Amino acid sequence: MKRFTCDELAGVITAYLEDALDRPARDGVRAHLACCEGCERYVEQFRATIGALGDPPPEKLPADMRDRLMSAFRERRRL
Repeated sequence: MKRFTCDELAGVITAYLEDALDRPARDGVRAHLACCEGCERYVEQFRATIGALGDPPPEKLPADMRDRLMSAFRERRRL
């Protein structure tokens, strides 16, 4: 199991919350959080922020840009 410092944990927090870490890394983060009150608070603040903001709405492309992209994709497919 990897042992994380506070700085290292801050660098992997997004991956941890998205469940994108492998098992040894995830277990290392959990072990660190179990004994570091400051990092545990940091993770809870991160979770609260994510919960409050939710997922941002997808950006919409302007119609002319969408049309140009679709034309380029169609042209590329013909080759």
